Amino acid sequence: MKKYICDVCGWIYDPAVGDPDGDVAPGTAFEDIPDDWVCPECGVSKEDFSPYDGD
Repeated sequence: MKKYICDVCGWIYDPAVGDPDGDVAPGTAFEDIPDDWVCPECGVSKEDFSPYDGD
């Protein structure tokens, strides 16, 4: 599954880890995260994330 990076703060969503504090279980693809989820670092919406091509 592909990682995504926050365009505002640089936080990387890794589907292998998920976002346990945001009620997103490990193994959840970015596309399957609820639309009202926000970046745990800066609070922006999913719309402010881009595919991450790094490691």
